[in-house]
Amino acid sequence: AGMTGTAIENFVCVIFNVSFMNCTWHVGRNATEDTQYFLYWRPSENEDLIECQNYTNDNYGRHTGCRFQNVEIERKDAYFLINGSRGGQNIHISDYIIVEKLTPPLNVSVNCTEAAHRCNIWWQIPRTSHVKKKNCFKYQIDIEHK
Repeated sequence: AGMTGTAIENFVCVIFNVSFMNCTWHVGRNATEDTQYFLYWRPSENEDLIECQNYTNDNYGRHTGCRFQNVEIERKDAYFLINGSRGGQNIHISDYIIVEKLTPPLNVSVNCTEAAHRCNIWWQIPRTSHVKKKNCFKYQIDIEHK
């Protein structure tokens, strides 16, 4: 349902620093200056929808993004709804992508012994909004000699 070409495009949400989420999108290619978008999300199927309280706007005042604080996603599923209107008529709804930018590993420790020419490195998994399994992470270590 909704007018063709009014759906948002390139909808992406990025979670960073564990509990902040920034969502952005481009207005539909047939969207006029009076088109307005509203973003709702819920962390799981059983929770109520939460409307964005902190929109970012383009030069026409149309919502093109949202910033959320205190985001908690307990499971892998999060639900998003973007609706709105153009001249009183509904707009199309489209797909989304959600990405989490991880913090670096925590409590990195290094113990090197010159005699054995060996270093042992330990760390804890990064803080994340929803991934709790250690085997979900892969690490790359760059060693620099001074």
